[in-house]
Amino acid sequence: MDTSSASRTTRREFIKGAAVGLTAAAALSGYSKAFAQGGDTLRAGLIGCGGRGTGAANDFVRGPEGTEVVALADLFPEKIDQCRQNLGDRISVSDDMCFSGFDCYERILEADIDVVLMASPPHFRPAEFAAAIAAGKHVFMEKPLAVDPTGVRQILATADEAFAKNLAVVVGTIKRHQESYREALQRVRDGAIGDITALRAYHCGGPLGGWDRTDESPTIEEQVRAWQHWTWLSGDHIVEQQIHNSDVCMWFKGEWPVTAYGMGYRARKTYGNGYDFYCVDFEFADGVHMQSMARQQPDCDSDVSEAIVGSLGECRVHGGGAEIRDQNNNVVWSMDGNQGYAYVQEHIDLVDSIRAGQPLNEARDLAYSTLAAIMGRESAYSGRRRTWEEMIESDLSLGPTDYDLQATFSPRPTPRPGTIV
Repeated sequence: MDTSSASRTTRREFIKGAAVGLTAAAALSGYSKAFAQGGDTLRAGLIGCGGRGTGAANDFVRGPEGTEVVALADLFPEKIDQCRQNLGDRISVSDDMCFSGFDCYERILEADIDVVLMASPPHFRPAEFAAAIAAGKHVFMEKPLAVDPTGVRQILATADEAFAKNLAVVVGTIKRHQESYREALQRVRDGAIGDITALRAYHCGGPLGGWDRTDESPTIEEQVRAWQHWTWLSGDHIVEQQIHNSDVCMWFKGEWPVTAYGMGYRARKTYGNGYDFYCVDFEFADGVHMQSMARQQPDCDSDVSEAIVGSLGECRVHGGGAEIRDQNNNVVWSMDGNQGYAYVQEHIDLVDSIRAGQPLNEARDLAYSTLAAIMGRESAYSGRRRTWEEMIESDLSLGPTDYDLQATFSPRPTPRPGTIV
């Protein structure tokens, strides 16, 4: 892969990228809650048939009209069987349209489909995205878009190809397609809270299943089956999960941070090689700071929300809605939210943009948000301040070079701050 131009993304260029994202957001601000109308049936294939993939396929067929899922792909055949069983008659997939193995994503792209739904572990996203755009398919893909800077650069290059081919790309951020978030965003941009002076992004909740296992996972198969616990597959939870919240703050701010200074560690986890808590201070070019907190620990207070603090008040947003408070902490505007429906709205927006001939392309914005999350992770792992320039130029590439399910693979050890450069 030639990354010479993508790897030289300057500060000016990524701010320009932010402006593109703002324009796209403005164009979508009047998004339709009605089902997509007109046009031929759009046929989709799903890559990654686990819980999130099954959910994405269900949302695709129950939202926009004139859509169907006709092909399934997963590394493991039993995952395909489970997906077909769970979705029942909501999809119609014949046996010859089911593909398994490491090359399943290449084989499904040879099928008669218009759209690819991608929900495999994030490590595989850059290669799958590149193959889908090369094949001329529209794309819905889950976040994050990569687990390392090398993958981010590949996503950026492919995003440009999607623009050139007029292909739609929507990313499963949920919140960028939730009505209450969009309304709050518009009010903030209209000056409801004045100038933004600080931001807070929280994703603090309980642990994932299997977090307290004590066995090891030497083979690639065992690690892929528990992918969320391994950094090379998931990016760790600050990248895989907390990106929902940090992305919201960067979306409202209209740019991405230039430095990250963070901390974190394993206080209770015994399985995998990731941390179970993070606290990262991100700084933007204008000196504004974003506090980012992430935790996966049992028996602790939970908080999954975002706050945008301004010179005239504060905007608070979360899955259940949004509100704006003035300087005296009085609520001056509020709106209930429906995060469950936002999962469907993502697909309505994707299909509407395809049929309107004005395809959305969210890949570049979310590639930048992914890189920012990686920057925070690498700062916490090392105990050192990390910069945007370091990350976009980094040759860090996680994961194996030989994909054999039974191969023994020793991933990056759990980092100890102060011991890695």
